[in-house]
Amino acid sequence: MMKLLIVDDEQVGREGLQAILQKSFTDLIIEQAQNGKIAIRMAEEFRPDLILMDIRMPGMDGLETTEHIGMAFPDIKVIMVTAYDTFEYARRAIKLGVKDYLLKPSKAGEIVATVQKVLEQIIQERKDREQSELRNDALQKMMPVIEADIVTQLLFDHVHQVHSDELVRWLGVDTASEKFALAVLLPPGQEQAYGAIKAKISYTGSGWVGALYGRQIPVIAFRKPGTSFRAQASALARDLLSAAGVDDRQGWFVGIGNTYESLAEVRQSYQQALIATMDISLPVKYRFYTDVTAADTAHQEHVHAGRSWEQRFFEQVRLGEWERIREETLDLLRQYENRGTSRLQAQQRILERIWIASRVLTEIGVEITTPMYSFEAQDYRQLRIETGHILNHLEQSYQEHLERIKPDTIRQIKQYITEHSHEDISLEGIGQKFELSPFYISKLFKEQLGINYIDFLTECRILKAKKLMSDPMRSMKEITFEVGYHDPNYFSKVFKKMCEVSPTEYRKTLLGGSS
Repeated sequence: MMKLLIVDDEQVGREGLQAILQKSFTDLIIEQAQNGKIAIRMAEEFRPDLILMDIRMPGMDGLETTEHIGMAFPDIKVIMVTAYDTFEYARRAIKLGVKDYLLKPSKAGEIVATVQKVLEQIIQERKDREQSELRNDALQKMMPVIEADIVTQLLFDHVHQVHSDELVRWLGVDTASEKFALAVLLPPGQEQAYGAIKAKISYTGSGWVGALYGRQIPVIAFRKPGTSFRAQASALARDLLSAAGVDDRQGWFVGIGNTYESLAEVRQSYQQALIATMDISLPVKYRFYTDVTAADTAHQEHVHAGRSWEQRFFEQVRLGEWERIREETLDLLRQYENRGTSRLQAQQRILERIWIASRVLTEIGVEITTPMYSFEAQDYRQLRIETGHILNHLEQSYQEHLERIKPDTIRQIKQYITEHSHEDISLEGIGQKFELSPFYISKLFKEQLGINYIDFLTECRILKAKKLMSDPMRSMKEITFEVGYHDPNYFSKVFKKMCEVSPTEYRKTLLGGSS
């Protein structure tokens, strides 16, 4: 229901306008005010959508009244009614945001047409505002999913730069500061603590929480100015551990990686955080990666090599290169034996490497218990045999996981993304749909299709956009929202990156030069 206020010091003029408008707009609620002061009071009480404002009134004139009302109620639209068609009045009226004007006397048709035009503008603005509010509400509900998705991309995928830019922008975080990653390990049966950990990070605004996989939770944290890295990270780790309760931290552990400048490098920080979780029996239930390297004198050859073996080892496990893993691990044992390293120390070093493998397997959805040596080896020959058995067990678990996945899974996922590309789709959501780890889905895409899921999702959206552009009745703004984007400017950026021309240029070509 629309409401209109007529402001005029002449009663005949007010009554005449109301009669004309009431006849043409039967649902319009109309009230009258005989001067500016009454109009200001009624604007607050009546809250009209539109005011027909006479300019020349005794006391407070129409322009001054409009200025007062506009400051208090900027959404109220005003049509000026005047017998004085002068430039000065027009200039002041435009400055005050007046939508249109009517000259006295005006024909009934002109009055109706002018009011109709402004009422339609009001209705369209309402629709746009409602749509904007709905999108904002939906976006707020999607924030946890977006957060988990960007963590997944950064830590486990080759990020599509444009898409990651959009996700980061929606999260509203200043990413100019240094970043570091944490790996939170939960004991069996404590997976419900995921919600408490997300709530703690959300409350402090200190970072992003990724999807829970197995019993591991990845976290990306942002450096805070005015405090040291160790102080901030230690406080954050203790805060996360508090989700376990004071007396129930058995099996909980937090690994902390190094700081990095760019988001692209935070993946390395997360790998370091996982390495820091190799020994969860420590009395302090968190550990820095730098403390691992400082204490691990037996691994100095890796330190001097820039610990490049770590990144390679992570990728080998993720890609299932078990022959190479077995060969390099047993070769490392031979190096320890040739150096005269004690068997117990060598066994511990190899066990740490095996623990890393089990952590990575959990990422891709392999259910596996923490591997242990069943006894202390009496010589290096026994140690090699037992190490081989453990690696065989890891490989068997990996292969069994692959066999449980249907051969046409990737085809079903592609079809699902194609059909739902216009929605706020995410790796985590796809993972829940197909009961797979989001990280394993990313791995499937790269292995079987040679691209990541974000590239495929973008291709689906752009293809749909091209089809919609053939309809000249659809605006670019409508198309933007229909294909799954929230911002026309961002959509244009993605389209141009993918197609090397802007959406407008493409559409002109498609429609033969018309737009």
